[in-house]
Amino acid sequence: MLKEYKTVTEVVGPLMIVEEIEGVKFDELVEIQMQNGEIRHGQVLEVSKDKAMVQIFEGPSGINIKDTKVRFRGKPLSIAVSEDMVGRVFDGMGNPIDGGPEIIPEMNLDVNGQAINPVARDYPDEFIQTGISAIDHLNTLVRGQKLPVFSGSGLPHKELAAQIARQATVLNSDEKFAVVFAAMGITFEEKEYFMEDFRKTGAIDRSVMFINLANDPAIERIATPKMALTVAEYLAYEKDMHVLVIMTDMTNYCEALREISAARREVPGRRGYPGYLYTNLAALYERAGRIIGKKGSVTQIPILSMPEDDITHPIPDLTGYITEGQIILSRELNNSGFKPPINVLPSLSRLKDKGTGEGKTRKDHAPTMNQLFAAYAKGKQAKELAVILGESALSKTDKLYVQFTKRFEEEYINQGFYTNRTIEETLALGWELLSILPVTELKRIKSDMIDEFMPKGE
Repeated sequence: MLKEYKTVTEVVGPLMIVEEIEGVKFDELVEIQMQNGEIRHGQVLEVSKDKAMVQIFEGPSGINIKDTKVRFRGKPLSIAVSEDMVGRVFDGMGNPIDGGPEIIPEMNLDVNGQAINPVARDYPDEFIQTGISAIDHLNTLVRGQKLPVFSGSGLPHKELAAQIARQATVLNSDEKFAVVFAAMGITFEEKEYFMEDFRKTGAIDRSVMFINLANDPAIERIATPKMALTVAEYLAYEKDMHVLVIMTDMTNYCEALREISAARREVPGRRGYPGYLYTNLAALYERAGRIIGKKGSVTQIPILSMPEDDITHPIPDLTGYITEGQIILSRELNNSGFKPPINVLPSLSRLKDKGTGEGKTRKDHAPTMNQLFAAYAKGKQAKELAVILGESALSKTDKLYVQFTKRFEEEYINQGFYTNRTIEETLALGWELLSILPVTELKRIKSDMIDEFMPKGE
């Protein structure tokens, strides 16, 4: 029988102080019974002598301090998991919201997960095909990697997230693949967009969706990615599945952390975010990876919208430290109508060399990638020169680079949100674009490879 406390002394925002407690532990689950019999749930944030600070998941509205009863459950926040979760939609606390039956659990797992022993980690080196040329060819995603997307307010990151969820697959593998999709602080309109897209394209059949809306409590927003990652780890390490976790929008998650931190009256760090923002984000991002001896893997694509497009803002800045690269969306390309507006030059995948080459993609992957990067950078410079000095100042070769850059943006980057290119199709397009340039300019590709792959008749 759980002990009942009627010693609530204060409620501030989503936080409640309970006094005269015994044997209560950090992170413990709490049941809060209100004066009308309604049960709410919470979690212990802090314990000091005989006082506990509890965060209330459903928010504090209507709580009467005098008549509220509190019971400490003696266990941390957990989620009931089963393979039947694939194809289902849940709220941010893991409750089904798609009208389907309750999940019959195979096991109950602590949402905080367990740290992977670094010695037990396997190196990420298997190519994941997203069907998006600018990612697959130039900033390759590898199984077990964490590769964030840096976006901005109003940029089409939700369309990109839906496209990756729809198209992502592990090449040359018949092993099971699943997508765990966690949406935090999104609007009702965005929720409808994702649900409609996933159902219409059939992506829902291999997905587990967690939806936390903007009007849901901030506390739930903090739990959502933990719920999603716990399910991902279960599917990967217990059920041998390759799991891609897409989390959008991490900025909303960090704003919720800041809100709770302010309610706790903590000393703020950079731009008002708590000083532990780095460790908090690392605790989420480091739950990606592969484990030696296990077939499954967890790959992460966190999506965040940079406030005021500022890449030095604490959220993208700290995310960049922890993760293995970043895909950056460009407002300039978006304004020109390019979809997806991926800015390939500042984008980076630190593991791209591990997931490419013969036996994984194709032997011409890395040389063509380097050549396209170099040619695009040179073409951008030539375009800027033409703006300042006029086109007559450009050499014949410079004009070819300008032509290359124009076609590269229009045909290679601007593939649309519903075009799913195989890596072979992307490589063929890359060779076609490189054929615009004189062979003498292709300094990053060996001549025998040019003879083998360059389209003939050029």
